[in-house]
Amino acid sequence: MKLVLKLGLVLVVSLALGGCHPFSALKSRSNSCHVKQRYMSAVSVAPLKMPPGFDTPDTTNALRIPALNEPAPPPRKGKEPCLDEPPPFKVAKPVPPQA
Repeated sequence: MKLVLKLGLVLVVSLALGGCHPFSALKSRSNSCHVKQRYMSAVSVAPLKMPPGFDTPDTTNALRIPALNEPAPPPRKGKEPCLDEPPPFKVAKPVPPQA
């Protein structure tokens, strides 16, 4: 009976940890801004045209996306980190006072 419990515990732990890969999160975040993503090629479509005999939908509460009038940020090069990732955090050690 103890052998069955041990095997069951090993099975549960291995299934729980089986989906965790130690480097999967790092790989997906590293240089993600240097790879062209699907959303980057999105374009706007023409407004909905209703055929004759149908009422047009109420668009008073529709989301309006304003035009972007700002220049694009400079492109990131090589191994530069993406802007959506936080910078590395290092605390400077205090300098001991000189006597």
